[in-house]
Amino acid sequence: MTREVHIRVEGHAGRITLDRPAALNALSHSIVREIDAALQAWAAEDTVRLLIIDATGEKAFCAGGDLQDIYASGTAGDGAPARAFWQDEYRMVARLYRFPKPVVTFLQGFTLGGGVGLGCHGSHRIVGHTAQIALPEVSIGLMPDVGGTLLLARAPGRLGEFLGMTATRMGPGCAVLAGFADYYLPEAAWPALTAELVTTGDWEAVDRAALPAPQSPLAAERSRIDDLFGGERLGDILRALEHDDSPFAGTALARMSRNAPLAMACALVAVHRMQGPTAEIEQALDLEYRYSYRAIEQGDFLEGIRALIIDKDRAPAWTHPFGDVALHEISGMLMPLRGAALQLDGDTE
Repeated sequence: MTREVHIRVEGHAGRITLDRPAALNALSHSIVREIDAALQAWAAEDTVRLLIIDATGEKAFCAGGDLQDIYASGTAGDGAPARAFWQDEYRMVARLYRFPKPVVTFLQGFTLGGGVGLGCHGSHRIVGHTAQIALPEVSIGLMPDVGGTLLLARAPGRLGEFLGMTATRMGPGCAVLAGFADYYLPEAAWPALTAELVTTGDWEAVDRAALPAPQSPLAAERSRIDDLFGGERLGDILRALEHDDSPFAGTALARMSRNAPLAMACALVAVHRMQGPTAEIEQALDLEYRYSYRAIEQGDFLEGIRALIIDKDRAPAWTHPFGDVALHEISGMLMPLRGAALQLDGDTE
């Protein structure tokens, strides 16, 4: 076991604590595999009544996946490490989503991208006053993944489309409103609640401890969001925003102008597909993997990492100009992978 994550059983709880505060607790491949192995071991362990996932440091629960190695191998023409990481990460997310016992997560600071996959699929998701939750993948040329398209699809009204297209960060009130969190509790109260969960294994302690969530700034904009983000295609949404002179529309349009058009167009289609009554995590992960798999060679992913993380010039040269994207190009990114499709069955090796 690495020292980047602490995995142990305490009392009645299986505990997973990310411990890379200097890296904002970003997920490495080894961390993903260790967590997945623990989930397999604890699912049938009678002494483990519930699962607690948290992280050290004040700045972040988890700011996403560790992209440095993926960028290095991808620019060298080798997409295998990235695809192996996503295979294992998505398998971990599916196992966490289906975990047969309560999963309590404590989400402070940044919970972004891969952090959403680890922190927002549990049964008891707790945010504190510092919470900043988002799926910002479109800003680096990916579409929301780790089951994020399912979360977005289940958000009320058109909040999912808005959050996925703009990569807006949600404070605690917005996270509860959008369905990315269940409970609000100030972070000073977390140690006492954790101790009670460990000692008693009583997950109903979360309900007893929780306080009303702060007001969500997005709540007042719900009607406008539903009107502006109700289009079937990216171009529909962009035209609606361009013809609305409100400050809200202007801010949303400015945020979208920084993101990869191909990623936004595909994300919109994926969210719409996941809005059906039978959609589940497995379908979401499969669809997301189709895009991720191809993004190494056919999309904007490497350029997005370069611009925002490596060179930090924030001037990505996207493959498409800002605007709508042809349907055949969207289909090309989201069509089935056949022999290379995501495999969610199997144990961690």
